Amino acid sequence: MLICAVLSRLEAMNASPQIIAAPPPPRFAEALRFWWKLGWISFGGPAGQIAIMHKEIVDRRRWLSEDHFLHALNFCMLLPGPEAQQLATYLGWRLHGARGGIAAGVLFVLPSVFILFALSWIYMAGGNIVWIQGIFYGLTAAVIAIVVSAVKRIGSKALKSPILWVLATAAFVAIFFLKISFVIIILSAALIGFIGGKLFPKQFPVGKGHGKSGVTEDPSVALPPAPAASIGRTMWVSIICLTLWWLPVLTVGWLLGWRSIQFQEGLFFSKAALVTIGGAYAVLPYVAQMAVEHHGWLSQKQMMAGLGLAETTPGPLIMVLQFVGFVAAWQNPGNLSPLVAGTLGALITTWVTFLPCFLFVFLGAPHVEGLRERPALASALTAITAAVVGVILNLAIWFAWHALRPEGGGFDCFIAAMAVASWVAMERFKTGVIPTLAACAALGILIKIIGWA
Repeated sequence: MLICAVLSRLEAMNASPQIIAAPPPPRFAEALRFWWKLGWISFGGPAGQIAIMHKEIVDRRRWLSEDHFLHALNFCMLLPGPEAQQLATYLGWRLHGARGGIAAGVLFVLPSVFILFALSWIYMAGGNIVWIQGIFYGLTAAVIAIVVSAVKRIGSKALKSPILWVLATAAFVAIFFLKISFVIIILSAALIGFIGGKLFPKQFPVGKGHGKSGVTEDPSVALPPAPAASIGRTMWVSIICLTLWWLPVLTVGWLLGWRSIQFQEGLFFSKAALVTIGGAYAVLPYVAQMAVEHHGWLSQKQMMAGLGLAETTPGPLIMVLQFVGFVAAWQNPGNLSPLVAGTLGALITTWVTFLPCFLFVFLGAPHVEGLRERPALASALTAITAAVVGVILNLAIWFAWHALRPEGGGFDCFIAAMAVASWVAMERFKTGVIPTLAACAALGILIKIIGWA
């Protein structure tokens, strides 16, 4: 009888799958600890950061369903700004409202703010020390390889039709040869994608996301309905965020002068925050073109060093703009000491770079579930991504040209060799970004100490 009972129980278990209960909603303190941890481990650029959030939030903790996560990611891809930080902000908002969104967005970038500030100060204060020069010399080669890898990686995923190849080529020609503004290129691509997606949808394929096609085996947290969009909510969010955005900029202009470097940075990087669709690699050519060539705030060598530093720190790669703001103000201090001027420049740059992200997320978050019904926006994003490939190619050539042809003339064989070796290591042997940067920095120190460069 006992055996029959056991067999009957096993048959019942096989006949009907075990039901797994949904986990309880996370407490705010629990989520806060996770966002703080994420800020310290978010290496690997947007792809790595999004992968970490997916693994922790969807697979491990089940705070959000696969389908919901992918819709949120598509929404963030449509916004100007760093998509990984905006995704964290949205997820925090969906779990715990405005306080959750603010906590997630701030903690995602806060560790990198302090780390990059310290590295920026070391770079400027210790620029004459041989081993520090060697670190940044080696990082230059790694940056070339990283950007070339970005062109290959993004291009292989984005250019899925002949018209997208044409768009990428046209964007490269426009920015490299014709010196057309990055903003104009992105707006033109968006318009082409918006119209072309309706007329020739097959030429502007819309990604369906990754994962399990919106199906999850285990249920996720049962979240309450998201707050509905309304005119009143939109007005309040806009007023609060715009006031917080511009009040520090205007205060700096009033206290330090409207021609001060800090006020000019506030204006310039506010404009950059509006056109950073496509991530950090997309906006870097625009920043380099304006900050290096137009304003003359820093050199291309310093720009490349900043990108190398940003690659070594957790948080979004767009943090390189904080380095630009620090160095630009340090070298143009006015009546302030270089350290005070650089600190204010870094703070105002970081503020106007990330504050708009909260405005965009909080305004658009209630509309996330409706994205699947708006293919025209997705087609515009597809065209923008194709144009970004051409823009990043311009960045790779710009970096490589200035690094391999130093100001004193000639050709830098060591940079070329390290760049090729770094690219092979990452592409062929799947070496991570951090080990590649560390190896190049060590070789740079050795080359500088020996006196070969």
